[in-house]
Amino acid sequence: MLAVLIAIAALTLGLVACGGGDSINGGDTESEEVKLEGKASGDLTISNWPLYIDKQTVPDFEKETGVSVKYIEDVNANEEFFAKMDPLLKQGESGGRSLFVVTDWMANKMHELGYLQNFDKSALPNFEKNLVANLREPAYDPKREFSAPWQSGMTGIIVRKDLAPDVKSICDLFDPQYKGKVEMLNELRDTVPLVMKCLGIDPTNASEEDWLKAIDKIESAANSGQIRRFTGNDYGGDLTSGNAVAVIGWSGDAVQLQADNPNIEWRMPTEGCILWSDNMVIPVGAPNPTAAEAFMNYVYDPKNQAQIEAYVNYVSPVENVKPILLKEEPEVAKNQLIFPDQSFTKNCTIQPSPTGEEEQNLNRAFNAVLNG
Repeated sequence: MLAVLIAIAALTLGLVACGGGDSINGGDTESEEVKLEGKASGDLTISNWPLYIDKQTVPDFEKETGVSVKYIEDVNANEEFFAKMDPLLKQGESGGRSLFVVTDWMANKMHELGYLQNFDKSALPNFEKNLVANLREPAYDPKREFSAPWQSGMTGIIVRKDLAPDVKSICDLFDPQYKGKVEMLNELRDTVPLVMKCLGIDPTNASEEDWLKAIDKIESAANSGQIRRFTGNDYGGDLTSGNAVAVIGWSGDAVQLQADNPNIEWRMPTEGCILWSDNMVIPVGAPNPTAAEAFMNYVYDPKNQAQIEAYVNYVSPVENVKPILLKEEPEVAKNQLIFPDQSFTKNCTIQPSPTGEEEQNLNRAFNAVLNG
């Protein structure tokens, strides 16, 4: 794609954005393949994160295809969504969903459990043609058999600059003057690596002891009342009301929140950000995978993707979106949070993802903090 997207995408190739790390490798799980049924029709239910699509794409897709879409914004956090879906997916059911969006590491986890179907690429010519080159062969899904990137982005700090103008570092979130006004994500792989950066630890090479050291710091802040609460994608309301003045949050959310409140601003932490990406996947038991693939193919048309990008303000995985936006939405095309250059992300780290016994130990420790 463009140099700006490649700057992020090149990083994701080696370590896999939201799933991160060479430690994530797809298993030998044999997955069933989507069985197409001719032209897309009928009903399609999609689960996605809040604030992650514009208002026109779904109606436009419905008009073009005749498919009736039920679009649900019920993915608030990966583990939370997994806990809801796991009992269904174990039974080969999807709760009526034919498509949902989760981060790389969760897509990998679901695939290894046999919860996802492989694509029939014959219905995805736009995906095959327009997926940015450096996202084509992630370690956990090197042939892109079951995951199609939806958006990429950055995890850093979102502040109310009128209430917390001096917050520029992750370490500033622990400043007593902001006690009870700080929120952190309940995502292990977002929050803990950023706190490791505050401690001077490189998340890419972090040991289990390093992770636990950062979790201990978070626990102390939670116990003292420094941290107001741990959130998923629902911190926006607290920033708007002023109940929170600084949060660990996602870049695209801040752009959208700022449109309603100019005092809300995403800031690149002095220590650097965490880079990630999310993916569309088709679960086992999907009632209409044909329509799911039609939707995936639709959003990989650069014209349609540009419409989404102009609203969601994350980093698009689709080729040739920036030239369209330079003509239609130049402010979007020139935004560093949407098309960041290499200098902007130079201190950022691909989201690491522990596995095996280490993952179990860290999940146990972090969940104890979340539920404490």
